[in-house]
Amino acid sequence: MSSFFQYGEKVDGYDVLVLNEREARAGAGILFAIGLLSLINAVALGHGIVTRVFIAFFTLDFLIRVIQPRYSPSLLLGRIFVQNQRPEYVGATQKRFAWGIGFLLSLPMFYLLVIHFQPNPIKVLVCILCLVLLFLESAFSICLGCKLFGLFKKDPVTHCPGGICEIRQKEPIQTFTLAQKIITLITILAFSFGLYSYFTKVESKTFLAQKIKFMMMSKEELKAYEEEKAQREFDEF
Repeated sequence: MSSFFQYGEKVDGYDVLVLNEREARAGAGILFAIGLLSLINAVALGHGIVTRVFIAFFTLDFLIRVIQPRYSPSLLLGRIFVQNQRPEYVGATQKRFAWGIGFLLSLPMFYLLVIHFQPNPIKVLVCILCLVLLFLESAFSICLGCKLFGLFKKDPVTHCPGGICEIRQKEPIQTFTLAQKIITLITILAFSFGLYSYFTKVESKTFLAQKIKFMMMSKEELKAYEEEKAQREFDEF
């Protein structure tokens, strides 16, 4: 019974209880994929039943992670895919803190999108924030909650995902040359311009896309849009 309340596993060579980061990344990837599909379904079809089911599952899963991660459904699904890979051990305490943040983010979504359905762009942005955090963990092994945990702890935090908690010098392969910096900057600018152009220039056919488009418009563009809309309604009349 005492092992149930033990948060993390004892592994030789580690002075703290640990979790398998590969399972955590796989679980994050699974939740990200399902969450993204549910969001696309809501935007494309105009109903939120799949999103509501996902948020309910997300909230329950993170509650279990905070209490005892060895019984988390998403982590167990992730284990299926990584069970033949060498484990990557990370400190259990900071992962619990990070998952606690995820659980706190899920509570307002659960109430406002599952119990008392009131969708609006702000609540959707919270969902998108959760998806971004899941993507960062699954794709890049970036655990922002783990890094934040170090700010509240006096003693140095060790065994974070990707070793981000330990201060070390970057290897040559991790640095950028001038040419690489220029290419990276051009790529970021191109992606940013493309995203801005998509939301502001392409015709929006869903409620959410229209809201995002309005949020990104300048005052001049909003004024021109309202004038065009008024003229169109006048012509129809």
